[in-house]
Amino acid sequence: MLEPTLVILAAGMGSRYGGLKQIDTVGNNGESIIDFSIYDAIKAGFKHLALIIRKEHEAAFEAQLTHKVRKFIEVQYIYQDMDVLPAGFTRPADREKPWGTTHALLACQGKITGPFAIINADDYYGPASFKQIYDFLTTEIKPYEYGIIAYEMNKTLSDH
Repeated sequence: MLEPTLVILAAGMGSRYGGLKQIDTVGNNGESIIDFSIYDAIKAGFKHLALIIRKEHEAAFEAQLTHKVRKFIEVQYIYQDMDVLPAGFTRPADREKPWGTTHALLACQGKITGPFAIINADDYYGPASFKQIYDFLTTEIKPYEYGIIAYEMNKTLSDH
């Protein structure tokens, strides 16, 4: 069986945030949320990581993130190119932001060959979620079978 890949959606521009929130630090030792996710994924058993990013952000990801994790997990960049679209579609000239999740996953076509899990770069999932999805992808998955780790809404919202 092929080893599963952790796919991280990290191509957003952070226009409302004002920068690359995917790699901005939040921890006491300069960790970003994505650092915690990758750490938890490695502990769960993941050995392959695919980062979906914009080509122009590669140097920032390399400097802030991937140089630290390459010794623990295989890292692959997949570029969400605004001009790579299904046949019959063209990008509007004024479009600057990448399309969403579906377009990001389209960028993975032909680049990921085995089972995979998808997460957002700027969301925290916790160690148990990575263990649960890794176990599903390595012991329970059958062709054309899918899984989701879901959270109860009332356990994810702030009181504010």
